[in-house]
Amino acid sequence: MSDKQTSENAVDYKATLNLPNTDFAMKANLAVREAKWLDDWYADNIYQKIRASRIGKKKYILHDGPPYANGSIHLGHAVNKVLKDIIVKSRTLDGFDAPYVPGWDCHGLPIELKVEEKIGKVGQKVDAATFRKACREYALTQIELQKKDFKRLGVFGDWDNPYLTMNFKQEADIVRALGAIQKNGHIQPGLKPVNWCLDCGSALAEAEVEYEDKKSDAIDVGFSVVDLSDLSARLNITVNHPTDIVIWTTTPWTLPANQAVALHAEIDYQLVQVQTERGIQNLILAKDLVASACERYQLDNPAVLADFTGAKLEKLSLQHPLIVQRQVPVILGEHVIATSGTGAVHTAPGHGVDDYKVGLQYNLKVDNPVGGNGVYLPTSPIFAGEHIYKANPKIIESLQAGGRLWAHEVIKHSYPHCWRHKTPIIFRATPQWFISMEQKELRQRSLEAIEHEIEFIPDWGKNRMQSMVEGRPDWCISRQRTWGVPITFFVHKDTNELHPRTQELIEDVARLIEQEGIDAWFNRDASDFLPEDEATQYNCVRDTLDVWFDSGTTHYAVLDQREELQRPADLYLEGSDQHRGWFQTSLLASVAINHTAPYKALLTHGFTVDENGRKLSKSLGNYIPLDDIIKQLGADGLRLYVASSDYRYEIAASKEIFNRVSDSYRRIRNTLRFLLANLNGFIPSRDCMPVDELIALDQYILQRASDVQNTIINAYNDMSFHVVVSSLTSFCINDLGGFYLDIIKDRQYTTKADSQARHSAQTALYHLVQAFVRWMSPILSFTAQEAWALIPEQSEDYVFTSEWYTIPVSTQTNALSEADWQALLQVKSAVNKQIEVARNAKLVGSNLSAKVELWATDELKTILDRLGDELRFVLITSQVIVRQFDAAQGEATDVDGLQVQISAADGEKCARCWHVLPDVNTHADHAGLCSRCIINLPSGTGEVRKYA
Repeated sequence: MSDKQTSENAVDYKATLNLPNTDFAMKANLAVREAKWLDDWYADNIYQKIRASRIGKKKYILHDGPPYANGSIHLGHAVNKVLKDIIVKSRTLDGFDAPYVPGWDCHGLPIELKVEEKIGKVGQKVDAATFRKACREYALTQIELQKKDFKRLGVFGDWDNPYLTMNFKQEADIVRALGAIQKNGHIQPGLKPVNWCLDCGSALAEAEVEYEDKKSDAIDVGFSVVDLSDLSARLNITVNHPTDIVIWTTTPWTLPANQAVALHAEIDYQLVQVQTERGIQNLILAKDLVASACERYQLDNPAVLADFTGAKLEKLSLQHPLIVQRQVPVILGEHVIATSGTGAVHTAPGHGVDDYKVGLQYNLKVDNPVGGNGVYLPTSPIFAGEHIYKANPKIIESLQAGGRLWAHEVIKHSYPHCWRHKTPIIFRATPQWFISMEQKELRQRSLEAIEHEIEFIPDWGKNRMQSMVEGRPDWCISRQRTWGVPITFFVHKDTNELHPRTQELIEDVARLIEQEGIDAWFNRDASDFLPEDEATQYNCVRDTLDVWFDSGTTHYAVLDQREELQRPADLYLEGSDQHRGWFQTSLLASVAINHTAPYKALLTHGFTVDENGRKLSKSLGNYIPLDDIIKQLGADGLRLYVASSDYRYEIAASKEIFNRVSDSYRRIRNTLRFLLANLNGFIPSRDCMPVDELIALDQYILQRASDVQNTIINAYNDMSFHVVVSSLTSFCINDLGGFYLDIIKDRQYTTKADSQARHSAQTALYHLVQAFVRWMSPILSFTAQEAWALIPEQSEDYVFTSEWYTIPVSTQTNALSEADWQALLQVKSAVNKQIEVARNAKLVGSNLSAKVELWATDELKTILDRLGDELRFVLITSQVIVRQFDAAQGEATDVDGLQVQISAADGEKCARCWHVLPDVNTHADHAGLCSRCIINLPSGTGEVRKYA
């Protein structure tokens, strides 16, 4: 109502207006002030106060998936942590005791690589113990940096006591978890092919592998049939010419390890005769692939000599194409397909999972002639000492020279890469430790847990998880690294069996690790744990555990160990890639230990991308530093961005999007400023009115707020935070800014300070702000707490210790219904349109200069009549007349049964309230005022406004 202050006629009455507090404390520069608030909050032990407020309440546990303790956090980290914080804070508002214990993953290769850059490799410039100490110190520095950034986001948690996988107690409990899984019969050693990174020099977990395009040599290689008479007998024809079963492969370097050629028992194959430069030869190919293969070999008119299924050739002997001394059998495998290649598969059990599995059925040798550095071992029958990639062209040349190469081309295809080094991996059989998926039915039990125990949000996560568990190989849990939790097994030197007292020994080691950390194992040998006669018979395993085992057992090492937590957790929340990572390893480890899932629900969020759907990265030039976002939006703006996104899918980020978020934030903040500013002078304990005595408009807005609150609480419970933001902003824009607040300005500013009319509005505003601040607090935490301290007679120090506000609603049976108010809103909209027409025609100026005449049908007129003189305030006009419907009168509107006529209001403009009324200037003692303003002067009696 600032325009009233500019009127010369109103100057004498300015002091009598109840203008809002223009020195209201909520100020700009949010990003600057947030950091100071954080310091104050943590100095006041805010997290402990929240915990104290929920002692004895039912627990809600969101278990934090540990980020890796290396590098600065980025927008993806922020999305993850803010989502978790919103859930924890909303559950606290629900009345739950919802502790949040953040954690970090601290062992593994990335930290080793950083430390190697600083002090060198183990065994070259530094010993292992010194190296591990440096790794621990480096991880601590990274944790402190990330912790500071996470706290800056307004994420509350037990930051002074997080869980760290490198804490001595947790390292010990990880070892105990290994012991529990071994006790339950899920651990087995084996020489199996694993994902191997030549740069890491170690096995990789499934979750550490990503697929990228790679150029490879694709070759077709002939394995010659050794005994043509045997082939003739099997096919019941006479075979006289040299015959090759042809395989197709993109890894020529694996051919020295070949032990067989696999066909499918039920696929149809053909023996075809072709004319080559070397003369007439026969080829055996899948029937459906003969044409494409011969085209690749540049052979015309192949003659079909025989049709048969793969089963006919089982155990047929073939000559190895590179190693003269080796003959290999034809075997049968379900993994063989006839949609590409040749329908025959080169089988090297030491270099492929399918090869390994089918090799077990035929007792094939698991031969791995390749060292961990990618060089053929001295024992390799060919190419010893050569790196596999340098040997590739030599292998192709040898095949060509020996007449075994049918085709060679370079292709681009999807191939597994190390997620850290971004380099191609190889499959390589090495002695490793595995959690078996089949032994003790771990796969089946895990699938049953997915089906019956876990809620997936969104629900498509269930199918994704199921398919990954169904298809995953045994979990290779051993790594050949220095910085990691050890596999604390004692293995017999001759039998390779575990010590019969393994469980007892694991506990002995774990107790030492609690005191000394993992060096308690690495700095000792078998004689420190076993009697003298046994120590000479056993070796200590020196492998370390897969870091996914560290994080995958936090349900055992954290949830089960910390008094404030419990298992199963109510929720795990991470990015959608964790179906193959932490979600899955946690499930497998928990089922292996406890026969049940470690969580009740899984929630996944998408990745941050730019407006074109591209991953955010510095190389693409679309990376947005987190500090820049916070400087622009403040942490609250960033939190609003996260909550506004439908995070179940990809989350787009751009300057335009952040600008829209900034606009939304200002709208919410300005609404909050209005609510609080107009409580100036209001003392709830003295001035609050019973809801049934409030003016009908005030009753209505409280009922609307109650309905909105129900929507918001349900949306928080469904973790649909974009619905929360949508409901909150819609209430600001439509219910408050576009309707209620505009109407009550007149009553707030012009009625007597202690009048029933003003106290009615302030009572509603008080209840609204109490609810409103709680609605926004899980998302806009800084702004909510700033406002919380400004609410009159606030009983608690922090909004974060409160619960949802109970909004009082009227119990009057004769009150206007929601449908009545919706009808009034339609009338108001129709009137505003007609006033705009009249304003454009220069018939009226502002709304307050207009007289509104309405012709309404009986039902609508009844609603309008119930408001009486209050109708003009709802419509924000000076005069309203309601008459029986007459289609010949006024202008038609969008509202059925409503005609409207706008004209200039009768009378003069009041210098104080600016309403145009006939009684202005009719009171000698108060020139320029209307009767209503006179009674609202400090000396007046104050107006009383009631209507049914």
